Amino acid sequence: MSISRSAYQPSTLGIHLLALAGLFFASGCQIASNGLNAEGTRHHLSGNHPAAVSRFQEAIRADPMNPDSYYNLGATYHQLAKIHGDESYWEQAENYYHQCLDKSEVRQQEHVDCYRALTVLLVDRGEEESAFKLLRGWTNKSPTSAEAKVELARLHHEFNDPTGEEEQLLAATQIDPYHARARSALGQLREKEGDLPQAMTNYNYSLSSNPAQPQVAARVVALKSAAVTDPLQPTPTGGTRMVTVPSLLPMPR
Repeated sequence: MSISRSAYQPSTLGIHLLALAGLFFASGCQIASNGLNAEGTRHHLSGNHPAAVSRFQEAIRADPMNPDSYYNLGATYHQLAKIHGDESYWEQAENYYHQCLDKSEVRQQEHVDCYRALTVLLVDRGEEESAFKLLRGWTNKSPTSAEAKVELARLHHEFNDPTGEEEQLLAATQIDPYHARARSALGQLREKEGDLPQAMTNYNYSLSSNPAQPQVAARVVALKSAAVTDPLQPTPTGGTRMVTVPSLLPMPR
């Protein structure tokens, strides 16, 4: 299954590629782990996966509590599994993703990319019920997380459930009214329903939070050219939060 081109992922990447949506770097103990993760990422980018695995394993030894190193290993094994179809790679990828989430919970952090990657892995393997269970568990554990609700909405979108998708998106905007991904996805839903003024409203909310969304901006232009009159133009009344969608391999943070 591949995700359709939608508000959830402005690029042309599919849900399967998004499983590999970046090797995120360490923030723990710290210089050694950072350096090893950076080296591992360079090897990953060059296609030298054995060297990448070795560096990420060293990063774990340097800082066993750093969730990002486990995520990096999971993402590398996930890619190897997709290339070679080896069952052991799938199992190792899933194991490291779970360890990433465990370490993140200890640190009271939310590893959005790891949740997303593990969800994709489960969908890749035909374990849709497990994917929904994972994300519902996240939303229950983190009821004030807009990201959790957006990721669950994304999964409903994958399985053509607009009612479930809308419910989660509206819940996300109750938490963060200017959440870029939630608003752009709601805009897409409203546009499909034919409610073009509300689609424009949601797209404008999304762009007010994250202007770097060319596909969303293009929809606004298209709606304007279709003679949508007097669209609501929301103006943020408080601080807005920049929300970005991960690229395939983001720069080290």
